[in-house]
Amino acid sequence: MWIRDSRSAVQIDDSILHQPYDIEKQKEYARYAATAIGYDFERGHLGTVVHPFATSFSRNDARITTRWYPDFINPSLFGTLHECGHAMYEQGTGAELARTPLARGTSSGIHESQSRMMENLVGRSRGFWQAHFPALQALFPEALGDSTADDFYRAINKTQPSFIRVEADELTYNFHIILRFELEQAMLNGDLAVADLPAAWNDKMQAMLGVTPPNDSQGCLQDVHWTRPGFGYFPTYALGNLYAAQFMETAVAQNPAIDDELAQGQTTALLAWLRQNIHRHGRKFTPGELVQRVTGQPLSHAAFMRYATAKFGELYDL
Repeated sequence: MWIRDSRSAVQIDDSILHQPYDIEKQKEYARYAATAIGYDFERGHLGTVVHPFATSFSRNDARITTRWYPDFINPSLFGTLHECGHAMYEQGTGAELARTPLARGTSSGIHESQSRMMENLVGRSRGFWQAHFPALQALFPEALGDSTADDFYRAINKTQPSFIRVEADELTYNFHIILRFELEQAMLNGDLAVADLPAAWNDKMQAMLGVTPPNDSQGCLQDVHWTRPGFGYFPTYALGNLYAAQFMETAVAQNPAIDDELAQGQTTALLAWLRQNIHRHGRKFTPGELVQRVTGQPLSHAAFMRYATAKFGELYDL
């Protein structure tokens, strides 16, 4: 059940995200942001879709997509950063693995660790926006001219119940995953008829997040996974959140310069660490072998809890 924490009196205003944002300028900034975190446009392409995805034909052709809303900046921005994480993983696989079955990411969970890392641990960090907000502000002076980098940082990290998974904040996001996983288990077990899915979805949204979608497009039809069909995929996003935090914590411990660079909006050291420890190996190791090899321990929730507690404790003065 969604529980509102009464200990915090902090109210975060995210209205600056919901203003007119010219789509052509959004496209310009998306390419800027993708380049800033290390995506190689010489070996990729940014396209437009209804539901963002990345696709790779080889380490030299890893493409990304996003969507553009004329009155909401988040979908294009964080969709781009998320898909960059996927594509950068593919771009970083070892050249010696090219044209072999090993020349891909080792699992969906590890793949999502790279996308969620770039979207959240990098893209929603204070350092990233202190460095890169001026470029966004220059493109949108009417919308952002009176705002600061810290205003924007706080807005994009506001925690609140929402209908759309891909636009959810880091804390409520995993509720969206639990909801989908429980519903698809019920359908596959024969306990839930597909015809009853919309009502069951709405009931779970109300129970878990305290909101009820006004229609199915903002409810059970918002994702493409079940229509592909891609049953069983949703938990990889939650796994990705855990892997990402554990990888990041290890990376910073091994090379403190990573933290220093991220505080300045730079990812050179981080990307070098990811290339050396994760990307280049492709599918040579299973997910369990890889996380043990890289971090020295099995996957755990502990690093994510430390990350989330520190970040949102500061944001909400908890």
